[in-house]
Amino acid sequence: MTIIKSAALAALTILIPSIAFAAGGNLEPNDPVGITFWLISIAMVAATVFFLMESLRVSGKWRTSLIVGGLVTLVAAVHYFYMRDVWVSTGQSPTVFRYVDWLITVPLQMIEFYLILAACTAVAMGVFWRLLVGTVIMLLGGYLGEAGFINATVGFVIGMAGWAYILYEIFAGEAGKVAADEAPESVKSAFSLMRWIVTIGWAIYPLGYFFGYLAGGVDDNSLNLIYNVADVVNKIGFCLAIWAAATSESEAKA
Repeated sequence: MTIIKSAALAALTILIPSIAFAAGGNLEPNDPVGITFWLISIAMVAATVFFLMESLRVSGKWRTSLIVGGLVTLVAAVHYFYMRDVWVSTGQSPTVFRYVDWLITVPLQMIEFYLILAACTAVAMGVFWRLLVGTVIMLLGGYLGEAGFINATVGFVIGMAGWAYILYEIFAGEAGKVAADEAPESVKSAFSLMRWIVTIGWAIYPLGYFFGYLAGGVDDNSLNLIYNVADVVNKIGFCLAIWAAATSESEAKA
């Protein structure tokens, strides 16, 4: 318990300088994108504290899942403060910061599929590694294409292949089968919501990429607004599904 409390305090210690740094920019009241950067960064801070503190009251086997959820929102919060400052100062898309955020948080989210299954039943480490590999492929292709290191179409295809690999694993692969056959109802419900977030919520990103970099129909303002709103659902909503399963299972056995 003491370790977790210390982790929560450490998280706030990391966030406070980021908040102070970001607060130096001039946020215009007619800048909806900048406002979403600010609102989401604060929401991520609140979510971090919530998940870390809630990890104190669930049973031991669920604590790792909630702590990882807190790390997801912690990393996102720090990056959102910096992305807001880049946007307010330059008016340009903070592509590098966004992908650095995703390269850390998205693999952690994929690990959560393994962790919630491992909390209630035996699951092979292959699930962990397959989800991790699919995530790296998806993000690497997207970043290289969006940053202009490779052809945008090639990057899009690579990213979509990684995403399809993840979807196969959580729906028809070993992870999906273990969830359907061996997990309790609360975990099944959380697993189902999480994979639909990965399916529907994550679809916003390739759509934004396609219209922004291939079709040329979305400007930076719209693209960043779409990405920002998507991150709220796909990070905080995703971790709330895990919290719901953890609290339900812990209270049932209390």
